[in-house]
Amino acid sequence: MINKLLASILILVACITAKAQEFLKTADTQIVNERGMPVLLRGIGLGGWMLQEGYMLRVQGAGMQHLIRSRIRELIGETKTQEFYDAWLANHTRRVDMDSLKAWGFNSVRVPLHYNLFTLPVEQEPVAGKDTWIPRGFRLTDSLLAWCKVNHLYLILDLHAAPGGQGNDLNISDRDPSKPSLWDSEANRKKTIALWKKLAERYAHEPAIAAYDILNETNWGFADPLNDKNGLKESGNQPLRQLMVDITRAIRAVDKRHIIIIEGNGWGNNYSGILPPWDDNMVLSFHKYWNYNDRQSIQHILDTRNKYKVPVWLGETGENSNVWFTEAVRLLETNNIGWAWWPLKKMGNNNPMQILSNPGYNKILAWWSGKGLRPSAQEAYQGLMKLAADTKLENTVIQRDVLDALLRQPHSTAAIPFRERSIGNGSLLPAVDYDLGGNGAAYFDNDTADYHISNGSAWGGNRGHAYRNDGVDIIADPDQAGHYIISHIEPGEWVRYTIKVLQTGNYRLRLEYHAQKENGKVTLFVDQQKAAEGVVLPKGPDWKSIEIKDVALHEGWNTLRIYFETGGFNLRSIRFEETR
Repeated sequence: MINKLLASILILVACITAKAQEFLKTADTQIVNERGMPVLLRGIGLGGWMLQEGYMLRVQGAGMQHLIRSRIRELIGETKTQEFYDAWLANHTRRVDMDSLKAWGFNSVRVPLHYNLFTLPVEQEPVAGKDTWIPRGFRLTDSLLAWCKVNHLYLILDLHAAPGGQGNDLNISDRDPSKPSLWDSEANRKKTIALWKKLAERYAHEPAIAAYDILNETNWGFADPLNDKNGLKESGNQPLRQLMVDITRAIRAVDKRHIIIIEGNGWGNNYSGILPPWDDNMVLSFHKYWNYNDRQSIQHILDTRNKYKVPVWLGETGENSNVWFTEAVRLLETNNIGWAWWPLKKMGNNNPMQILSNPGYNKILAWWSGKGLRPSAQEAYQGLMKLAADTKLENTVIQRDVLDALLRQPHSTAAIPFRERSIGNGSLLPAVDYDLGGNGAAYFDNDTADYHISNGSAWGGNRGHAYRNDGVDIIADPDQAGHYIISHIEPGEWVRYTIKVLQTGNYRLRLEYHAQKENGKVTLFVDQQKAAEGVVLPKGPDWKSIEIKDVALHEGWNTLRIYFETGGFNLRSIRFEETR
């Protein structure tokens, strides 16, 4: 009996131990857990939550949060402005978001922090040189940590907006250029150090905290601020290095265990003069946008990793097409580099969740851009509160194609159904619901991603920026609200559909299209066999339907591929009519 009880206790302890999160640390060039097992971080950045950037809200021009808030205040007053920001913080990131990230396959979260949720700006301190601590930021972080722990997600704390602001790209750190920057003010630097010490004291014993990302994307010209304002050519970087050393020293006074992540100048990539590392539990972060996904694009960070025997981590990337996403993840993981995508949600379709706009908020944007009349205070208030409510996961559009590109496609070249559809007599298949998969598997498009850093051209991806984030060009249907069409079709492109047919038979397929040019042509393949060739789509001012007769489909799964021999037309849908 005692032996059975002891065995049960040992099993219970083993189960608890297996489920408990472990502190992460560095071992040579790898991040490992306490048992020395490598951990590859696959994460998401919570951009837009504690720190808004204008482009995420479709605000044109200067998009610093303090300016956005000021413009909102002018429309609805301070009390209602505070109500909007309270709702924004409450709704944007909740436990359901972390539950979803875990279910989808992510294992970590990077949270961008705005210092002003934790402490007062130096110019507002009642006593100069003393730090007033604000409970709200700590409570928000505590809640996020609790949700991460429930889901066994690692949390990386990222100081995105430091006191005074750390860069000349003002939106990123909500910097006010009329006030001293982080680099112009000793008081701001002391407050930054004190904030990190306070955070480290609070979370020193939390294994679910993976690391402290101590200063995001410094972009500052120390030696030549006139000609190199973002520090891309900076060779010394001594003020940046010194501040990070000082932050590290403050953290280590209260926390010996957590990884410290450092970022270079020039948006996180210029490490000249910063290395070698000064701590034995340190990770180098770099950021990657809009360049080729080849080894050459990361060779500098691989060389740095090998030279200094320190792990590297891609702390921020994204803002591109699904093709680029899959290429990037495959490149990174092949080279044992973890990643955090940017961001989880915003207004736009190239992230896992799309926040939708509304008529009231659209009026605000039109007013701010000089293209519309000033909305009434009530209209503006309702539009903003609707926007805050629509940041909730259940009110966003979940971009399944983005998730597939990040988590499945890097490891599989197979195409799978966009959504399972049973096809019978009279079934209608939207043209935009082609399969999930990469370019050349689920579709083929001639321009698939934005590589402008590498090739000087920003072209590529979904030109319509609607519905999906692949290479296929999709626009909103001008005649049917809430529907979408394939547009900008070019010769040689194609789309594939995996469908579940209910009954074997011959079918008539009706392609609904709108041709702007003469003699558009398509060829239809069924299960890789040519079923119809050179089907002509006559030009016309309106939408038309063209028949493809005697298409044999069998019960169960079938694949259709529509090959575009020419361009110059849009495609709306495919209707199936059984002819037997």
